[in-house]
This record gives sequence, C-alpha cells and structure tokens, in this order.
Amino acid sequence: MSTLTNKKPALELLCPAGDLTRLKTAVDFGADAVYIAGEEFGMRTASANFNLDDLKEGIEYAHAHGVKVHITCNTIPHEDEIVRLPEYLSYLNQIGADAIIASDLGTIGMVKQYAPNCELHVSVQSGIVNSATANAFYEMGAKRVVLARELSLDEIAKIRANTPPELEIEAFAHGAMCVSFSARCLLSSYMTGRDANRGDCAQPCRWSYSLMEEKRPGQYFDITETEKGTYILNANDMCMAPHIDKMLAAGVSSIKIEGRAKTEYYVAVTANAYRGAVDSLLNCDGDWTLPEWVSEELNKMSHRTYSTGFYFGRPENAQTYENAGYIRDYAIAAVVDGYEDGCIIATLKNKFLSGTTLDCLEAGSIPFNVDTTVLYDEKGKQIESAYQPMMKIKIPFDREIKSGSMLRMKV
Repeated sequence: MSTLTNKKPALELLCPAGDLTRLKTAVDFGADAVYIAGEEFGMRTASANFNLDDLKEGIEYAHAHGVKVHITCNTIPHEDEIVRLPEYLSYLNQIGADAIIASDLGTIGMVKQYAPNCELHVSVQSGIVNSATANAFYEMGAKRVVLARELSLDEIAKIRANTPPELEIEAFAHGAMCVSFSARCLLSSYMTGRDANRGDCAQPCRWSYSLMEEKRPGQYFDITETEKGTYILNANDMCMAPHIDKMLAAGVSSIKIEGRAKTEYYVAVTANAYRGAVDSLLNCDGDWTLPEWVSEELNKMSHRTYSTGFYFGRPENAQTYENAGYIRDYAIAAVVDGYEDGCIIATLKNKFLSGTTLDCLEAGSIPFNVDTTVLYDEKGKQIESAYQPMMKIKIPFDREIKSGSMLRMKV
C-alpha cells in the first residue's frame, strides 16, 4: 500500500478476484479493494467464485492487509432465486463485507434491509449515463455508482459536477469490453440459452460470422476481406493506464480492473502495474506520464488489442474484425516458493533451458531479470533444463525473493 500525498484526491485501485487464491494475489500485489462473488448472484458463473467459508476467509485476509472487499450481487435474479437472497445478504453483513454491488431494484431494497452495515454500490449493469440517474440512486442510499462504459471523460466530469461529493464514482480502466450496452446483453440467452444477465454469458460477440442470403440457404458469404468471415461484434480490450490522470481529473474515485474470470497471473500483473501507475500519479508534483515499465507489464499478459473505449469520444480503435484471439508473448516459467542458501526455490510451470533469462514479477517491485545460467534440481544437482511441471528447481540469486512471485519467459 502506498503513502498518498495531500496534493491529489485519493484514487482507489479496485481489482477482480475469481477465487480465494486470486483474492490473496490481488491483495499482495497492491489492490486497495477487491470485488468478488459468492456462488450465486454474481455476474461470472465461469469463475470458481467463493463458497461461504471462502468469503469469510477472504474478507479476513483482505482486512488484515487494509484492503476492502466488495461483493457482487449484480445479476437480475428470477423469482426462484430472489427468495434465497435475504439469508445470503445477512451473512455478508455478519462477516463484514465492505460493500455490495447491485443493479436490480429489488436486490437494492434487500441490501438496505438485510445488510445495513454494507455500503451500497450500484453496478454498471444499471447503465448510469447521467447525473439524474446517479442522484436517484444516491437518494436510494447508494454510496457509489459504477458508470456505464459508454461515457466520455467530459460526460463523467459533468456527472461529477452535478452529483453530491459524498457519492463516489467508479469507472472501468482495464479489461474486456462488451459490445452491448454496459453488458446488458440478450444475444447469449437467445442463441445458446445461457443468460448473460445472470452471469452465464457464452460470449457470442467473440464468434466468427458470415452473411447468408435469404434465397440461398446454406451458402455463406464472407463479409470481410479474409476467408475466415468476420468478428463483427468483437470488441478490443480497454487499457486506460496512460490516462488515469484524466480519469482522476474527471472525478473518478475508483478505477476498476475487469477480470473475475481471468487467471491468477492476470490479477498479479494488472494489480502490480496499476499500483505502480496510481502511486506514481498520486506522488507526482508536476506533469505526469505513465512509467514505461507499467506499459511493458500490461503487454506481458494475454490480452486483445488495447483500446481507450469511449473515454475520448466515439472510439476509432474499438474493434478487431479479423479474429477474436489474444496476444500472448509471455508465459509463466515457475512460481517462487521461497529463498534458501542463496537460491530461489521455485515450482516449475513450463519447461525451459538453462541459460534462459527469466523475468521476475514480485509484489511491490518493478520487474527484474533472473539469470538461469546455473540451475539446480531439488536435490542440488546441476541440470541443463527444467522439464517437468511441478518439479522443484533452485536458481542462485543475490537477494531474497518473496514467496508467490512469478518467473516469466518470453514465448
């Protein structure tokens, strides 16, 4: 956690966690707050999510490190689901959840009734694009609103100017974008029976499409210049890291990283990179520019082509029509277990040869290189390659590296 100056208002870094392991990773790598979900009522059924015991343990771990926990209850529950919500909300209230994120009006009413000690944050699912709506939710007891992704920085500034200063504004800064209005999509439910509004999106916006003429059934026509059809609904990923100063100036209180279905590695990279970006901004005395290492980090994880979304008006780089694939330039080589007798002790994830330069991602540090010219197995025998997943390896190094750090290699 950084020591903030009094020169700029605070800017919360809110990170995703799809399970208990990823929560601890987000906390360790610099989150101010994490958002998670239980086994019901959250918008990511593809994630492992948290059972009741994990929720309690996760909140205790986060609070012990000064980090807040926001629980998503942002689905649109059907009648057979809503009857189970009061007991769940009461449990969240009991175990000390800091905030509950909701969008459905019935759910919001229940949050106020059954979780009075939790802040109410109104989800992006509510599609808030104006101050009148934000103020209406404030009057209903909201402490924070999560703005729709369709807004520009200028529009956010106007909303900030026309809402109470006590109402916090949260906005997405990084991650996957949805082609539908603030993720309220019926396409998945219509095509596959999987309801996006209840967290079960099949992501049909990422699929390849062709054109078929009514009187020529079965004949498919390309609608781009490639033979693969078109990914006409495919949205690029958002990356606002170079512009978080503008988000802060517009009145954003919390920048949010998308990705509860993403890997532990994604959580570590984004938390570490945006922690560095936010700290450098809040401690900057003059004009601010994003540290170069932050940009490099955000390109070292799996991602689609980056975009700034709608923040600067109608986006010109918001979609890639040729494919829906990810850019993957780095892979995890090993995870650090500890440090002993001048050696990093690590568990292998992917094989590599002796002499490979590994890049170390350590919480609280700018990434640095680790030379593997000398490499040992668990018994101390020098080896030429680390070749078997889960094998223990030892790498001589001149300082201790924290357990949980990740050793990466370029692929």
